[in-house]
Amino acid sequence: MPEDEGLALHRAALAAGASGHRPFLEVGTYCGKSAVYLGAAARQTGNVLFTVDHHHGSEELQAGWPYHDPEVVDPRTGAMDTLPFARRTIRDAGLEGHVVLVVGDSVTVARAWAEPLSLLFIDGGHGEDVAWGDYRAWAAKVAEGGTLAIHDVFADPKEGGQVPYDIYRAALASGAFEEVSATGSLRLLARLETGPTLTFPHRAASGPRTPAHHQTAALPPCVPGPLRSSGPMARPEFDPLARRGND
Repeated sequence: MPEDEGLALHRAALAAGASGHRPFLEVGTYCGKSAVYLGAAARQTGNVLFTVDHHHGSEELQAGWPYHDPEVVDPRTGAMDTLPFARRTIRDAGLEGHVVLVVGDSVTVARAWAEPLSLLFIDGGHGEDVAWGDYRAWAAKVAEGGTLAIHDVFADPKEGGQVPYDIYRAALASGAFEEVSATGSLRLLARLETGPTLTFPHRAASGPRTPAHHQTAALPPCVPGPLRSSGPMARPEFDPLARRGND
């Protein structure tokens, strides 16, 4: 997640947290970078972030794809396991009291989830079935006046996969959300207090259905990098942070 998008997400979470004490929820933890932005806001507002991921990697992160990181493969099982890296990121950020790592399939967790959310951030797998499953499972749980954040939204298929863009358009077309802001590929929508009941079409428009990530080059390693030196991780609201995750 680029710095400008992370800071926009952080500001949105600060506003959502200030409006009440309903929790934040993130779909797609990976190694915990975006959870630090959200978790810092949760800490500042006395709130809690629940971040959901099975930690075995989405389709576009598996072996054979350009974004695969072999360093997160468990040598015992041969499968990806980003949970240790996410735990390290949250621990080193000093956010364990405000970030709860929920390990499991997003849709399965949603079936048992009853608490309305002040902010929902959808940034899980970008394959069609997975991404639409996340949206259908969680969008209706955003409280009235709450925020829906969607990452990797690109209108131009040359810049990235179209499924997040289709979901963003479906949320607007539902009449239940209105757009608040756009920063890079991040879209922030507000749940309308007078909006209709949500409906969930399978897809919003035709177009490429690849699970491509928004980046055109390989992702940096998931393994947490060096001590912050500049940018948002050096700012007081994110302190202390000795090591950071990738996404």
